[in-house]
Amino acid sequence: MGGTEMDRRWVAAWGTAQQLAPALEVGSGPQMPDEPAAEPTAPAELGAQTVRMVARTTVGGTAVRVALANSFGHPPVRIGAAYLAGPGGTVPLAFGGRSAVILPTGAQLHSDPVEYEVSAQTDLVVSLYLPDEKVPTTAHQTGLRTAWLAPGDQAAEPTLTDATASSSYLWLTGVDVLAPDTAAVIVALGDSLVDGMETTPGADAPWPSALARRLAADPVLAPRAVVNMGIAGNRVLRESHGMGASALARFDRDVLARPGVRWVVLLAGINDLFFGLLPGTPEHERAGADDVVAGYRMLLTRAHLHDLCIVGCTLPPIAGAPICTPELVELHRQVNEWIRGSGEFDAVVDVETVLHDPADPGRMRADLVTADGVHPSDAGHAAIADAFDLNLFRR
Repeated sequence: MGGTEMDRRWVAAWGTAQQLAPALEVGSGPQMPDEPAAEPTAPAELGAQTVRMVARTTVGGTAVRVALANSFGHPPVRIGAAYLAGPGGTVPLAFGGRSAVILPTGAQLHSDPVEYEVSAQTDLVVSLYLPDEKVPTTAHQTGLRTAWLAPGDQAAEPTLTDATASSSYLWLTGVDVLAPDTAAVIVALGDSLVDGMETTPGADAPWPSALARRLAADPVLAPRAVVNMGIAGNRVLRESHGMGASALARFDRDVLARPGVRWVVLLAGINDLFFGLLPGTPEHERAGADDVVAGYRMLLTRAHLHDLCIVGCTLPPIAGAPICTPELVELHRQVNEWIRGSGEFDAVVDVETVLHDPADPGRMRADLVTADGVHPSDAGHAAIADAFDLNLFRR
């Protein structure tokens, strides 16, 4: 791109993890405390419609490309037109020189690069036109940014007509930028405490976003992107009722495939413990502390094989959870002791200590937790972001 290749590299500036299905059907099985019950769900299918979504960059660059994926759709998906809009105006996206593209089953494709100057913390708008009827969606359900669905091909229009609001990302899985060659990416991998469930929609409040703002404000640190690969309900070892493939299953797609990744921050495991204690859960779905630790070790091995540093986060306080038995408390203690004391992670961020109430250590502080007693508030997410030593990301 204009002779910039010598001192620039492609890095993931934004991303989201795709799920096994766009919606959890209420009553389809036991719900984990981490799973949304009454949240608006992504549409199961679209037909002859335009979808418009917003992605906020966490680093800047001189060119942009967009990643689309059909990770869990069964039939191929035809994209009739795609556009990018932002401070630099509205530009069409092409795929191999063509304005339309077919997303094969399970595939991820990047658009052709477009020269487009963009800064960190900039909202980019991606519009896709789906010309076919009854197109099954691949989604990230908890989008926390308003998306829009409109009839017909309005992808190039500055304002949509007859649009309805949504809150999910459909097929859009990444935005990459051509950044300085010193830039690198941190991938946050985990469950709803990464995804940002129960944070204020539109506030960009999840701790990966707050961490990205801290990094961008450091005057001497090289550009560091933070990509949020959280999925509400996610587990380390197994899929979760259609909400998302396990961390083990999605590590290659959601971590290794992100251009420029150098660090992984792992905050997951509490749902593995919760799920096994739900009434009616089969024995083979149960997970003890040793099982979760074994999963961590497999993720550590995968990361280190690719020369990535992996930061482990302790599990949050759990006394406010709907299910909090003595067995769960003990399993939680064992897992956190291993995270802190094993020395196997390259670094540890003690989320439990950051969030706990000193007067009642098993619970989160009242000013850091939402009304459900499980998920951190905006202030709780800010506290997690502030707990990171930025020196971890200097090398």
